[in-house]
Amino acid sequence: MFLLSGFSHAQTWEDVAPSKLDLGRQITYQADFQTSVSRGKTPLWLNANKYGLSSLDKSNGYFRGRVIRPLATDSLRKWGVGYGLDAAVSYHYSSRFLVQQAFVEGRWLHGVLTVGSKEYPMELKNNALSSGSQTHGINARPVPQIRLALPEYWTLPIGSGWLHFKGHLAYGIMTDENWQHEFTQRKKNYADHVRYHSKAGYLKIGNEDCFCPWSLEMGLEMACTFGGTPYSLQEDGEMKPVSASSGLKDYWHAFVPGGSDSGEGVYGNVEGNHVGSWVFRINYDADTWRFAFYGDHYFEDHSQMFLLDYNGYGSGDEWNVKKNKKFFVYDLKDIMLGAELNLKYNHWLNNIVLEYLYTKYQSGPYNHDRTMNISDHVAGLDDYYNHAIYTGWQHWGQVMGNPLYLSPWYNDDGSIVVKNNRLMAFHLGISGQPSERVGYRILATWQEGLGTYGNPYTRKHHAVNCMAETTVHLKHNWDIRGAYAMDFGHIFGSNAGFQLTVSKKGLFNL
Repeated sequence: MFLLSGFSHAQTWEDVAPSKLDLGRQITYQADFQTSVSRGKTPLWLNANKYGLSSLDKSNGYFRGRVIRPLATDSLRKWGVGYGLDAAVSYHYSSRFLVQQAFVEGRWLHGVLTVGSKEYPMELKNNALSSGSQTHGINARPVPQIRLALPEYWTLPIGSGWLHFKGHLAYGIMTDENWQHEFTQRKKNYADHVRYHSKAGYLKIGNEDCFCPWSLEMGLEMACTFGGTPYSLQEDGEMKPVSASSGLKDYWHAFVPGGSDSGEGVYGNVEGNHVGSWVFRINYDADTWRFAFYGDHYFEDHSQMFLLDYNGYGSGDEWNVKKNKKFFVYDLKDIMLGAELNLKYNHWLNNIVLEYLYTKYQSGPYNHDRTMNISDHVAGLDDYYNHAIYTGWQHWGQVMGNPLYLSPWYNDDGSIVVKNNRLMAFHLGISGQPSERVGYRILATWQEGLGTYGNPYTRKHHAVNCMAETTVHLKHNWDIRGAYAMDFGHIFGSNAGFQLTVSKKGLFNL
């Protein structure tokens, strides 16, 4: 609906390029060679937030080639076409040959339709320095999908130029079932042909045409996995398929959460594995510096989405009957808070990001739902990124949100679960450009983890993860990037490694 509204009230568009569309013009290319050598596993910040193109093996690497015609090539037209192919040949990765991106997309005015796998950046966060978004992150392989979007803020016809909106709606299918079969040996829970859905909407309040340095951005991000054929381990050791469907009704229940999963009975919640975040960002833009304060509150059900649950059920034979106007209010404890400072003209230090992440609460350790003997409806034990039927919020073993949650590919028992999702962390990211040809980036993270409510650590575990990276820009669009990183503690293990990347990029016309 928001796209239709955008079309009917389109802003003035000067079509100054009426000549015939040339799909072979302005094609960008990039070729990369990367190699990593580590003691132990590949350290966290050498493999995380790289759209899943990474490996934990102590020695790994790839040759990668990309050709992309961006939509911006047709920015002066009312409509445009873009496409891209991005593939890699790797060693000691999950696959020898990887198709990272393969997509075509078309734009009419501000609306964009994309079909295929494409890397989408995080919203409202610094993609180079942040630890990562909790819902729509950049840590896992892209999911092939059909995506309808307003990718850039569109000024609404109301609000005198102060209100702007962007968002997307997408359906796709997961591609990691062969990896799941190999990882679990089909002896632990896995799922085949799982469908994917995501959506998001962001409202910005601000006006760049007026002298007002303040602006506010806020939004809702939601996603789910559903359908397909999940397999569950039974008490006799056999893997049994769980009833699930992928009909039109199930696609609707993904869009508007509804229905229930097989076997839930009276405790039916909604169909599929639903996740989401409330996000916001407050910006101040001065002449020589910019500052932002932002937040990301993650949820997996109503208890954390609205911090409210109905709690007026009866007792005895009426334990499942609504009797009173009574509600339970949850605490707002689980949240990511961040601050970002940009020094516009300071080359040695131009960006600083500081983040705090807390996820230990998860609606509390109390019972997951009411019973005949316990009338209080306190829906705790949320178990972030995990699910009773599906393999949780992951793709190819990597969480699709923030990588400080311990991704399943760290597990050595073949289970596709997140074993550490109750955590507190502090994260620092800084970057600079001392000269025209030299830039650097530093990431440092401290974390305290408790495991999960279902399988807590016997004592608190800690982790320190750090990385220093330097990029040198050479003539003729050659780049050399070197990074050294270390992990300490029990969560990710004790690791140290070096990563070297050589890149060549350019532009050609067919």
